[in-house]
Amino acid sequence: MMQRLLQFTLDLFEPKPAPLAAPVKLTKTAEKQSEADKKAAVAQVNRAPSAIKKIAKSKRLDGAHASQALAQVLVPTTFRHPRATRQTLLDGILVAYAFQRGKRRTIGFSAGPDGLAVSAPKWVPLYEIDKAILEKSDWILKKLQETRARHEHLESARIDWKDGCSVPFLGDQVVVVVVGPQRASGGIRAELKSSLSEAPQVTDAAVPHLTLHVALPHDAAADQIRDVVQTWLMQQAKRLFTERLDHFAPALGVQWRTLSLSSARTRWGSASANGSIRLNWRLVHFKLPVIDYVVAHELSHLRVMDHSPRFWDTVRTVVPDYADLRRQLKNQPVPRW
Repeated sequence: MMQRLLQFTLDLFEPKPAPLAAPVKLTKTAEKQSEADKKAAVAQVNRAPSAIKKIAKSKRLDGAHASQALAQVLVPTTFRHPRATRQTLLDGILVAYAFQRGKRRTIGFSAGPDGLAVSAPKWVPLYEIDKAILEKSDWILKKLQETRARHEHLESARIDWKDGCSVPFLGDQVVVVVVGPQRASGGIRAELKSSLSEAPQVTDAAVPHLTLHVALPHDAAADQIRDVVQTWLMQQAKRLFTERLDHFAPALGVQWRTLSLSSARTRWGSASANGSIRLNWRLVHFKLPVIDYVVAHELSHLRVMDHSPRFWDTVRTVVPDYADLRRQLKNQPVPRW
């Protein structure tokens, strides 16, 4: 009895539900639109798993690469020459270029590490220069992007000179270990060690783990570590290059007389008709087959002093796969010092 009275009291104060809306009749057009909306919604749901799969299958990025990729998305691509005086928009990309006039007959373009440089005759109006740039836009953008990619590739190989840094040696990575000045023996300030009991011979054989023990104070400055490592690398280069010259010279029927080391930025070697050979000491960063190609290349010049087909035939007699090794030499980044 009490329960029924309580329910009656609650019913008095309970708000009445809103009346149901009358059913709305859809026109044929609305029905078609509604059906289209349903199909679109289903399609969107069906596309979601495939999109997730694509993302899952894509290459994973580490923190550094993810940040770089995000920066590329958020920051518009631009190429700005440090001495830029004019700029243009090529395929949505801002290109600020260095411009100069000179005694020349045609408009010239140069795409290098700094960016685009344009040279033009004094009598050519600016609108013709702008037109020429637009006509060459595909080539300009391609060269600028290739140059930037190569620069970033080289920068990634820059060595941070400190205890524990890595230096490429004969295609392997050597870890620099600062061991203290008391470890110097007989004036030797750097010594190659391996995970084996003895230091390995300098060959192209793979070594499990290499370390270069540097006899310097533990708080040595970066340039001190760099100088000791460079001295050691140059010593190894002189010894190794001499061995390889002696190996290939008889096979080519030539005789070399002197060897000197070079520090050139853009040239790996040279040869003179008198038998003098110059080789870049930084070649020791590469694997032995690449070094052999450069050695054979310079020795071949003692027979053929140009780059004619006969010259390349001479190189091929001792290094049959020279073309592949030449590509490796061109594409592999060399540490920035």
